[in-house]
Amino acid sequence: MSKKTNYSYIGIAFIILVFGIIFVPKIIDRISEGDITRDESRSKNVSNATTEEKNTKQNKSDLSYLEINGQPKKVPAFSFINQDGKIITNEDYLGKVYVVEFFFTTCPTICPIMNRNLVEVQNEFKDFKDFGVASFTITPDIDTPEVLKAYADKYDISNPNWNFLTGSEVAIYKLANEGFNLYTAKDESVEGGFEHSGNFALIDKEGFIRSRKDNFGNPLIFYNGLVPEAVGVDEDGIGQEISILKEDIAKLLKE
Repeated sequence: MSKKTNYSYIGIAFIILVFGIIFVPKIIDRISEGDITRDESRSKNVSNATTEEKNTKQNKSDLSYLEINGQPKKVPAFSFINQDGKIITNEDYLGKVYVVEFFFTTCPTICPIMNRNLVEVQNEFKDFKDFGVASFTITPDIDTPEVLKAYADKYDISNPNWNFLTGSEVAIYKLANEGFNLYTAKDESVEGGFEHSGNFALIDKEGFIRSRKDNFGNPLIFYNGLVPEAVGVDEDGIGQEISILKEDIAKLLKE
């Protein structure tokens, strides 16, 4: 072997030695500091997030959110006293699907119809511990817990999550008109002295107002509580919506 060849091998060996001295420690430092591990973790996190998002979407039903200024509307905080004298807040309903109504016990017109319809809904979901109803009285000066208890007994209310709620009149009217957009007002010109919506609001387990879409792709928002399911269509040609309320409750219970 020539001297020239020996010099070539020596040169290559010297380059390898220099590379090892300079770069290998840096690679070891990167591994020990977790740079490579962090890169791998990011990849795993992206993968996991994608899986979680897919699972969430799979669990979500096709029901819409009521949006105000582009944001899904959530039930505002409330605190009232129920028919058993217990304080009930919006947090007591978290993790439950529930229906909201505004009524009063001396109502001579629509309230009895609404509550008979809700009793049918109650009976449909009697085996579900995560279903409830919140009935807010708009005459809290009359509807004390004792009066509400007698009213609940009259309508055979058996669901432990069905609360008849009373408290501050100002707070109740604000909750109705601003919190749920369910019109409520005193009006001496109408029978009973009060005017209020005959609609029900449907709330999901996270406290958001939900509904199906109409034929034009817009949220239905509320459910008509004035036409019994058995009637089908009333004399004014308005169709019952208790059936679709039941269907949508079932969807939210699965979310």
